[in-house]
Amino acid sequence: MKYKEQDLLDSLKEETILEQLSALSGWDALTGMPQDSGHFRSEVDAYLAEKQFLVATQTKRRDMLAYFDDHLNELSDLGREIFPKVKKAYERFAVLPQKDYVDFNKTMSLAQNYWAQARQENQYAIFEPYLKQLIQYEKQFIPLWQKDEKTPYDVLLNQYEPGLTVEKLDQVFDTLKKGIMTLRKKIMTSDVEIDVSFLQRHITKKDQKQYALNAVQRLGYNLDKGRLDDTIHPFMEALNRDDARITTRWAENQAQMAVLGIFHEAGHGLFEQNVNSKYDWVRAVLPISMSIHESQSLFNEVMIGRTRAFWRIEYPKIQKDFHGIWDDITFDQFYAAWMKTEATLIRTEADPLTYPLHIIIRYEIEKAIFNDHLDVKKIPELWREKYQEYLGLEVPDDLTGVLQDIHWAGGSFGYFPSYALGHLYAAQFYHAMSQQMDFQAIFESGDYEPIFSWRAQHIWQFGGAKDPADILKEATGEQLNPQYWLDFMNKIYTDIYQIGDN
Repeated sequence: MKYKEQDLLDSLKEETILEQLSALSGWDALTGMPQDSGHFRSEVDAYLAEKQFLVATQTKRRDMLAYFDDHLNELSDLGREIFPKVKKAYERFAVLPQKDYVDFNKTMSLAQNYWAQARQENQYAIFEPYLKQLIQYEKQFIPLWQKDEKTPYDVLLNQYEPGLTVEKLDQVFDTLKKGIMTLRKKIMTSDVEIDVSFLQRHITKKDQKQYALNAVQRLGYNLDKGRLDDTIHPFMEALNRDDARITTRWAENQAQMAVLGIFHEAGHGLFEQNVNSKYDWVRAVLPISMSIHESQSLFNEVMIGRTRAFWRIEYPKIQKDFHGIWDDITFDQFYAAWMKTEATLIRTEADPLTYPLHIIIRYEIEKAIFNDHLDVKKIPELWREKYQEYLGLEVPDDLTGVLQDIHWAGGSFGYFPSYALGHLYAAQFYHAMSQQMDFQAIFESGDYEPIFSWRAQHIWQFGGAKDPADILKEATGEQLNPQYWLDFMNKIYTDIYQIGDN
């Protein structure tokens, strides 16, 4: 049978619309849905997942792929660009039993609800049965997805970051661990004492929100295409480029948490709001690489939100929006406290130097689950051991331990390494940008448009149409190099702690 390109595009549009409906349901479940309605929502989510599965794996989709495999010349430039992605998506879904895929999505919906309950009661046991089910589903799916990957966990890594393997990550993380530990030892020799007590002063949610939203709009986040809501665990949910929603959680004695959290999620939102419009109705088969996505949230949070030059201009603005609460604090006092490094139990509250250690811990636990068959019951115990080993901290309970992240409740195994890679990508992008623009002058001007435009041109416009390694190479001229991140951290912290750089 002969097909037209529009037949394929119409099918992708339907799948994309269903994906947007699922995203809307997911956003609502974590921002406003009543707790008791979780069992109803799981049915809705399962229904939407089934409909999307059917569209993505229907016989017509298979036949269209077979036809255009032999008639690529009948596709437009856009058609030829996305065709390999359509095939890859089809191959991922088509091998899965429909019932198992639907049940998996239903279980995810329930798991997120029970994860929230487990947090409220500080009891991992409430969440554990649902986590076990999700892991069992993943283990069932892995052999169906596996091609030439060496280990089961490689299969999951490859879904979030094409070509990523345990072997590669072990090398990258070994480099990071050594670099971080070396710098932390230097810092421990410093006589500099940093007072952070003013960061715990009471600042209303209203004032925190006013500053943070003003700041991220200056960085380019468009509130006409987004919104800010409250949640337990901050996230960004994009339905499309004109609807990229961000969330945060608040504590009126921890303003830094919300401010940097909003910077972070707005970085995700900036990406989504600036994907080329030609991809609007094919986004279902063009998922953006998590590492590239995280690089943009972390660019906002760290490359901008942790730099001295940026805060020299922004500090008076935050003082104004906080209505004098920090007026007695000098800029140098503020910046030193803002950048203080100290081991913490909570990943999302970690400073940029210790943050990758939190990711390495989760990576090693996930690797143990899928490659070494770690019993789900033993996850909290292994969690406590690794926090003691890497950060020297005792984990007092499940809430500040294994229950702090939502990712496993959402079936996101193999995702966490993207956070660490995002740090590395962000630093490499920053280095490349610094060869072309004067960050000091840009920050002093208060006009961040050049930073916005570079990222839009070199990163955002492509959405998920390009693989992360290609985006990085084309934007920076080289493959991933962790040294740029280590150099950035050394520059910041040797300055703060006055320890020299050798």
